[in-house]
Amino acid sequence: MAPNFIQRFQFQPTPVRGELCRLSEAYQAVRAKHQYPEPVAELLGEAMTAVALMTATLKLEGSLILQIQGDGPVSLIMAECNQRGELRAIARFDEQAAYTDTQWTALTGAGRLLLTIEPDDGERYQGIVPLEGDSLASALGYYFQQSEQLPTQFLLTATADMAAGMMLQVLPGHNDDEDLWPRVTQLAATVKDDELLHIEPEQLLYRLFHEETVELFAASALAFRCSCSRERSANALASLGLDELRDVAAEQGGEIAVDCQFCHQVYRFDSVDIEQLFQPVSDAPNHIQ
Repeated sequence: MAPNFIQRFQFQPTPVRGELCRLSEAYQAVRAKHQYPEPVAELLGEAMTAVALMTATLKLEGSLILQIQGDGPVSLIMAECNQRGELRAIARFDEQAAYTDTQWTALTGAGRLLLTIEPDDGERYQGIVPLEGDSLASALGYYFQQSEQLPTQFLLTATADMAAGMMLQVLPGHNDDEDLWPRVTQLAATVKDDELLHIEPEQLLYRLFHEETVELFAASALAFRCSCSRERSANALASLGLDELRDVAAEQGGEIAVDCQFCHQVYRFDSVDIEQLFQPVSDAPNHIQ
């Protein structure tokens, strides 16, 4: 099994489905970009796992963005995944905090959870709920209860090396087995973090649900990849206006450097580049026979 994967399973013949996710290199790539305190890094790993799990359930050409905004020492957790399984993530945190209390409520404080769907074509959608529960998993469960009205359970974990998770969800549809959902959620709640992180999916599902009919689908790969580009940076600069950009460039020695906060790629724009941002696109010259 690849060290970074997402894999769907279904309780047949019912509308209850699940996803399993495990991250290694993709998670380590995000950790390597910043020096996070360990509790912050592990929370970021859980968020990466969660957004991968949710993206896999969507018929989406675009990105899903999970944000946790709080008034605690971790003021922002942001994780993003697209339909190709490309992930990126970042955290904002108080560098002076001791992080001796690693409980969810101590890290994030009071705040809100946001889920944003950004399709490649079409309108952006965003759902917002208050932060509830004693973990990211329970906060996400509350989101689906309030915003989507789909019974959903998350199990998330992360260590210094890996992050992993499981998502269970009831889709709309007829289900003759009314006890299935409470039964499988109770069984899923018995899973240990070490099992989520290390046991192969077939073995894990058998251990948990061997009395159910579970169909396991092919796994898909996940990877770290930042969506930043020079073009996107140029568009962001152009929105500020030419006069402001000239002033900023003059203050910064004749150029503007745009630093991607996710991957630390730097895009530099000198005075010529800045002027060209506001030049109309000319028609191609006529071909002369």
